[in-house]
Amino acid sequence: MNATLWQLSAGELANGIRQRHFSCHEAVFACLQRLDAVNPAINAMTEVRPEAALLAAAAADKTLAEGKEPGLLHGVPVTIKSNVDVEGWATVNGCTALQDNIAPAHSASVQHWVNAGAIIIGRSNCPEFCCRWDTSNEVFGITRNPHDRSRTPGGSSGGAAASLAVGIGALAHGSDLGGSLRHPAQACGIASIKPGLGRIASWNPSAGGEPGIGVQLMNTDGPMARCVADVRLGLLAMSAHDYRDPWWWPAPLETAQDKAVIALVINPAQQGIHPQVMTGLEKAGKLLEQAGYRVILLEPPGIEEAADIWRIICLGELLSQLEPAVKAICGQRLRTTFEHYHRLLPDFSLSMYMDAFARRQKVLREWLAFFQTYDLVVAPICTEPPSASDSDLASVDGTRQILHSQRMTVAVSALSLPAAVVPVGMDAGFPQAVQIIGAPRSEMHCLAAAEAIEKQVGTFSPIDPC
Repeated sequence: MNATLWQLSAGELANGIRQRHFSCHEAVFACLQRLDAVNPAINAMTEVRPEAALLAAAAADKTLAEGKEPGLLHGVPVTIKSNVDVEGWATVNGCTALQDNIAPAHSASVQHWVNAGAIIIGRSNCPEFCCRWDTSNEVFGITRNPHDRSRTPGGSSGGAAASLAVGIGALAHGSDLGGSLRHPAQACGIASIKPGLGRIASWNPSAGGEPGIGVQLMNTDGPMARCVADVRLGLLAMSAHDYRDPWWWPAPLETAQDKAVIALVINPAQQGIHPQVMTGLEKAGKLLEQAGYRVILLEPPGIEEAADIWRIICLGELLSQLEPAVKAICGQRLRTTFEHYHRLLPDFSLSMYMDAFARRQKVLREWLAFFQTYDLVVAPICTEPPSASDSDLASVDGTRQILHSQRMTVAVSALSLPAAVVPVGMDAGFPQAVQIIGAPRSEMHCLAAAEAIEKQVGTFSPIDPC
């Protein structure tokens, strides 16, 4: 068996398995060995079932031996964020009271990956109910950033990003309401994409009720990987039809443009940015120009207003719907988070909520007009490098500062637009990354620009935990 199989991309694994260079069993076994070696240092994975994964790999090898056509992800080891259903596993979502919440069936996005032949090796950590830009909870503890174990890996898909960065699995499932596919990608130095509204069907069989309209519009599942080609592969497999999500629509993934005009945002809403993040953006602009794109220093309209719309709608729904439902069972970290959100949104009302939705349409119309001239927007994700773990819990000001640093990310979420993430370099010991934002249904355009950067700088993982 090749001892470096865990280092291969999802595409390389899938191709190697199809061509019989190695087996599904060998690929999964190598990944499990890597998990055993590095997960204790970062605590990215919450539950692993090696016996079940190896049995699934053996079945996948049998399928190939019988001459059956393999799926896009046949034999590829993947991890699944612990907030979505995997049949027979507990959907814990970081909450002690949900450790026996056994899923009766796969969630829609998980089912699509399984249908494509992916092999689930385990669940990745997230904050309780995915409500923070950090990854720690009372059940599984703190997930550490592989580049500096005192820092956050981002949230809420921090376990997913950290696991990829150290070579645990070739693809990772994540989800994004306010940056959870993008912030961890920046913090850990991997690639990802937040698909636009309706691209990925999202439905959890174990869900006890329906989310608020803001979450329905803004939350999405999506793929994370070490390279852009794997993100594209994961997206192709995940975006299949599922009637259980009424927001899903049957639009094909379009062909990417060869050239595009790009608006480069250096300092969103002129409200400050850390030099480590800013130099990464400047580097991205130069790399895109070298790749043939036309880059103009300009920001789209209404960034600050879109961020405010996200704050009102999403924090309002968390406080009015989620908090009453989980307050009796949630841990102290989430209680503290709710207290801070109350302070950040002290006068929430129905009229404020309705007005935010009305303003959302206006700002989205302005962005759509902007996209008539500029094909893509390249911008920061978090305007700060990774903070210390749990720093948001220390004070209301700590939570306010983190939300402020995410203003560009939540603005994109508020408008339900697609955005790809690609690392552009390393500086001061941490990855630098940018998000590439497009108009609705432009995921492939975003990924093409991300790949144009990656072809010049390479990838920055897997690494050994620092």
